[in-house]
Amino acid sequence: MHKKSCVALAALAAAFSACSGPPPAAPAPATQAAVRDAWPDFASAFIEATFKADPYFAVNAGRHEFDGQMADWSGASLAAETARLHKARSEAETLDAASLTAGERFEREYLLAVMDGQLFWLERARAPFTNPAWYLNRLDPDVYLNRDYAPLDQRLKGYVGYARAIPKLAGEIRANLHTPLPASLVQRGIAGFGGFADFFRRDVSKVFAAVRDPAAQKQLAAADEAAAAAMEGLKHWLEGERRHATQDFALGAPLFLEMLKATERVDVPLDTLLAAGRADLERNTQALRDACAQYLPGGALPACVAKMQADKPQGGAVEGARRQLIELRSFVVAKGIVSVPNEEQPQVVEAPPYNRANFAYINVPGPYEQRPVYSYNIAPPDPAWSAKERAEYIPGKGRLLYTSVHEVWPGHFLQFQHSNRNPSKVAALWVGYAYAEGWAHYCEEMMWDEGLGDGDPGQHIGQITDALLRDVRYLSALGLHTQGMTVEQSDRMFLEQAHVDAGNARQQAARGTYDPEYLKYTLGKLMIRKLRNDWVAQHAGAGADPKQYWREFHDKFLSYGGPPIPLVRKAMLGEEGGLL
Repeated sequence: MHKKSCVALAALAAAFSACSGPPPAAPAPATQAAVRDAWPDFASAFIEATFKADPYFAVNAGRHEFDGQMADWSGASLAAETARLHKARSEAETLDAASLTAGERFEREYLLAVMDGQLFWLERARAPFTNPAWYLNRLDPDVYLNRDYAPLDQRLKGYVGYARAIPKLAGEIRANLHTPLPASLVQRGIAGFGGFADFFRRDVSKVFAAVRDPAAQKQLAAADEAAAAAMEGLKHWLEGERRHATQDFALGAPLFLEMLKATERVDVPLDTLLAAGRADLERNTQALRDACAQYLPGGALPACVAKMQADKPQGGAVEGARRQLIELRSFVVAKGIVSVPNEEQPQVVEAPPYNRANFAYINVPGPYEQRPVYSYNIAPPDPAWSAKERAEYIPGKGRLLYTSVHEVWPGHFLQFQHSNRNPSKVAALWVGYAYAEGWAHYCEEMMWDEGLGDGDPGQHIGQITDALLRDVRYLSALGLHTQGMTVEQSDRMFLEQAHVDAGNARQQAARGTYDPEYLKYTLGKLMIRKLRNDWVAQHAGAGADPKQYWREFHDKFLSYGGPPIPLVRKAMLGEEGGLL
């Protein structure tokens, strides 16, 4: 077992723990103590104000006194939220840094980055007024349906409150979205809002069928029908907007770079970003050539990938993933790759109709949850696709294995087990995109390097093709938003350079238009790999095997919760540069 330092968490050491050492200094004067106490009070007040402004965020965090409540998405309320964030940011900056502990200074920088990210999307990108995906990501009712935090009849009450709020929210969404909208964003809204309508009508009642309360069932049916009608109304409205749709989805280079600085503290020139992505794409393409030389000697790369893809998991992707998770957890523990804090296990389920824009994802309970349940969701192919496309969409066993690495062991699932237990509620509540997706993507290649697959080239091809997919996401995000790339060009790049099937290529190219942040899988991975190599170089003795230090690095990295990786780099190495 890894030997921790006497500090509980490196990122927040001074705030939460103390080691043995010299005798403590004399107590500070009362006035200084009062100043020092201001930061915990400020952070706590900010969290509670955030829960009040966005009660559904609180519910997902595990604060179930907010069950059944939803945010106000009117234009006036969004303006008020923007003002609240600006005011809180100014107050945080006025606190005297010299009066804060080292842990409090780190947490303040962390929270300032959270605020800056939220302000960017509200104020600079104006996402609530330009992008239906901003709403879709905030409407998922999974917390009431699949998290067993309370008896089913109690969760039903919370769900009914949620569903009753949907018609009002739908009206606010329609009022906020400025038309014409880009065609791909229109289609994402049609699929998402239409998926919600179908889900409300067909699936929710099955979840609550065991509740033997006729009055409650009547309320559920009425709330679901009203919610479905509201979502269907949004779908039909957007269908009518297709004829006006544009191709004006690009943020543009200045705003894209501002996004990276505001949300991730990454301040890197565009040319440097492009060069890093192209280099990683070429590195992984060469790795694919080498693996295919073993797996299909003399064959072309597309044929090699097709051979891997043809080796499907028995019983389908969901059943295959369930078997893989047992193998992966045993591997992580046996190899001592990273600390596993408890015996929790995720359930593997089919993704609901309203959330099938990507093949796989994990639903994560919040840090206040007393009975956490994690759901590893896998989307079936779109029934509207051809039979050939539906068959191709199901991944081969090798590719599914590294998707399971990414989502569960030791990717998102394990990472959120660590962040949910962080003593800092700021660190537990706000895990950044590049940190979470970067870690999960980093884990794929790291697990292969640690010996997963015992050198099987078919498995290696599964890992490499996932890496190529993320490389093309990275370059597509940059291309679509800063280089004038079209959706069709992005689609072709996924087909030709990531070697994915046609259905996946369409999904991924479209996603780049409404999720410009999906470059952060590769961006985060590159920053973590660089940080690991630099940190190990500082700590390893001459001639030592760097892998001997990986577990210590992994545990230390995960101890920070999920801040911008440049903040972690500064905390671990004392420097901010050298990110890529």
